[in-house]
Amino acid sequence: MKPLLTLLFLFVGLTMGYAQSKVTKIKIQAAIYCDHCKQCESCGKRLEEAIYNEKGVKRVDLDDKSNTVSIVYNETKTSPEKLRMVIAAAGFDADDVKGNKEVYATWDDCCKKPEVN
Repeated sequence: MKPLLTLLFLFVGLTMGYAQSKVTKIKIQAAIYCDHCKQCESCGKRLEEAIYNEKGVKRVDLDDKSNTVSIVYNETKTSPEKLRMVIAAAGFDADDVKGNKEVYATWDDCCKKPEVN
């Protein structure tokens, strides 16, 4: 009986160690041109949904004033590189990764970079 209890405690201890996730936060510079992106059906939701679809993402905060996306994620399930690629696939520039031009072309005009005259 005693060896069985010892094995049980060892198993529970190891399982709990693996169950703890490594949650971290990253801030990514993103090309957010829409001044109402948090409410806009075209860009704000598109960006948030794309990021939330990445495994391990816990929270997403858009800041259209500083053009940043803050993401809380489990670093055992995704990485900063993957998160930048997800953002770029949705059409947004993400740090040094350029956004997908074909996706960007489908956006509403209010979400695109303003033309400089």
